Amino acid sequence: MTMNDPNVRQIIQDIRSAYIPTAAFRRLEEYFDQLLEQRRADLADGIVADLRGIALVGRSGAGKTTAIKELRRRYQSRLLFEGPEGESELVSLKVPSPATMKVVGTDILHALGYKLQQDRSSAVIWNLVKRHCKLRKTLFLHLDEAQDLAQHQTIKERQAIVNTLKSLMENSQWPVGLMLTGMPGLKRIINQDAQLARRIYPIEIERLSQYSSHEEVFSLVSVYCDRARLQMGEDVMSDEFASRLMHAADYEFGLLAQFIVEAQTRVLGQDGINGCLRKEHFAETYRMRTDALPALNPFIAEDFHRIDPRQSFNDDEEDDDA
Repeated sequence: MTMNDPNVRQIIQDIRSAYIPTAAFRRLEEYFDQLLEQRRADLADGIVADLRGIALVGRSGAGKTTAIKELRRRYQSRLLFEGPEGESELVSLKVPSPATMKVVGTDILHALGYKLQQDRSSAVIWNLVKRHCKLRKTLFLHLDEAQDLAQHQTIKERQAIVNTLKSLMENSQWPVGLMLTGMPGLKRIINQDAQLARRIYPIEIERLSQYSSHEEVFSLVSVYCDRARLQMGEDVMSDEFASRLMHAADYEFGLLAQFIVEAQTRVLGQDGINGCLRKEHFAETYRMRTDALPALNPFIAEDFHRIDPRQSFNDDEEDDDA
C-alpha cells in the first residue's frame, strides 16, 4: 500500500486532524463554556455586566494555535457567524507588528468587516471598534500573538493598551470577552494592571518534563498508533526513546504531536495500513525538518541532550561569513 491508496490517504488525513485534549485544553474549554453560558444568560435577562477573559500562554510549539482551532471546531454549532456583514459572536485576528494602539484598533475593525476610508485618531478608531462589536453582536474577541502588544512599548504605552482592553470588557453598551493567546511575554501585559489580572483566567501550557512525562509520551504515541492502525516497534516503547522524542520536540507538547503524526505518515506512505512505527521513522522525520547530520539527530546521536532541536541546517560548521 502507498499514498495512492484512498484508505491510506484517509487515515493520514484523520491523524493530521486528530486532537488529543491536554489538561490545559480542558481548562480552556471549561472557562470558555462558563463565560459563554453566563453571557447568554445575561443577554436573555437584559443584564449588562463586566466580563472576564482568558489568557492562554505557551512557548512556540506548545500547541496554542491548535487548541484554539479545536475550541472553535467544538463550538461552531453554538456560535453564530453570518459572514463579513452579519452577526459574528467570535472574532479572531493576529496582533499586527508594530502593535501600536492605532494599528491594532484598525486591524480589529477590519476583522469586524469595517474598512476605514480615511485616517482616524486612536480614540475614534477604538470607539468604532466598540460600536461594531455591538453591531455584529460579538461576544468574544480573540487576539493571537498578544505578547506583541508589549513589545517595544514604554510602561505608559503598555498601560494605555491595558486600559483599552479593560474598556472592551467594561463597555456599558456591549461588553466583549477577551481571549488572549501568546508567548510568555503576554504575562507582562496581564500583570501590568491588577484589575486586568483579576479579570483574566490564566492558562499556561506547561512544558514536558524529562523526568516525569514519559508515560504521557507513551500514551500519546499509543493513541495515535491505534487511530492510524499502526503497530508500535519495541524501540519506541522505552524510556530512552521517550526522552529522545521530548528533546527533539524541545519539550513542547504541540511539536511532539507533530513529530508523531509526521513519522506515522512516513510509515503509512511506505508500508501502508498495519505497518510498524519505529525509531528510524522519527530519525527520518527529524532529518527532513532540520537537514541535520546523524551526529546531530536526537534519535541517533548518543549524547543527544547537547543538541539544540530548534536549529535547522545543524551541521556544526562555522559561519563562513564570520
